Amino acid sequence: MKILGIGNAIVDVICKVDDNFITQNSLTKGTMKLIFDENEFKKLLTNLKIEKTVSGGSVANSIVGISQLGNKVGFIGKVSDDDLGSKYEEGLKKENVEYFYSKKKEELPTGTCLILVTPDSERTMCTFLGTAGKINESDVSSDAIKKSEIIFLEGYLWDEGEPKKAFDKAINNANKVAMSLSDKFCVDRHKTHFLNLVKNKLDITFANEQEITSLIDAKNFDEVINFSKQLDKIIVLTRGEKGAIAIKGNEVVECGVQKNLKILDLTGAGDLFAAGFLHGYVNNFSIKESLEKGTEMSSKVIQQIGARL
Repeated sequence: MKILGIGNAIVDVICKVDDNFITQNSLTKGTMKLIFDENEFKKLLTNLKIEKTVSGGSVANSIVGISQLGNKVGFIGKVSDDDLGSKYEEGLKKENVEYFYSKKKEELPTGTCLILVTPDSERTMCTFLGTAGKINESDVSSDAIKKSEIIFLEGYLWDEGEPKKAFDKAINNANKVAMSLSDKFCVDRHKTHFLNLVKNKLDITFANEQEITSLIDAKNFDEVINFSKQLDKIIVLTRGEKGAIAIKGNEVVECGVQKNLKILDLTGAGDLFAAGFLHGYVNNFSIKESLEKGTEMSSKVIQQIGARL
């Protein structure tokens, strides 16, 4: 198996809203908010028109993209044996992703992410993790990890307690490790741990400019470049309209964005970018070619509604 993803197994519920809805519900546009109370989550959903419901989760979206590019892939993520859990599993199988998890009835339901798309195509997320956030060591197959060339993890999954133990088990059994920092809020919550992972455990780190700047408390992007050069790792950074950049030691490679796109929804832009880059990496592309493949995949997904092609 080329790549095994381990992440939050979450069903995405996509709704179009205006900017007032974001303000009225005290949300920060373009970020992800965790909701711990199921009733609060259901209340948010009231009066919203659902555009699309689809199997999601950041790493799962990437893994599906990598599968669509013809690679043998797998995924581990925790769902409950409920209606959404069954739909989630079907969604992966339909995309030729091997699912290394046997669902059973859990105390909490399958996780759900409410994706609110504003008129400027920006997406703001409210996530009720449900049973996805209860992943533990026994849910993670050492055998599947050892048989994959590289594992791909998401910062969203990292949390104190059982999820961290699952994370550590995955890293300790892996041949190579890639991870997305996921979100600035994740970085701010786990800064010391994430910095240790980037410096000492990860072979490839994916981040956007906001996340990496926050991680190292950089005053400008030159500081980010200098920090990245000191590591003997691959650091892949997306910079919105400025394109993407990858740093490996003293090698710094840039790739511009594709122009004149009809952008409908930025959900999944980072996920599909990572898919394209990792496809290149496991198929021995150059760093430049991998960046270009990431940009191509990202450009496709933002011209449609939803995080999967």
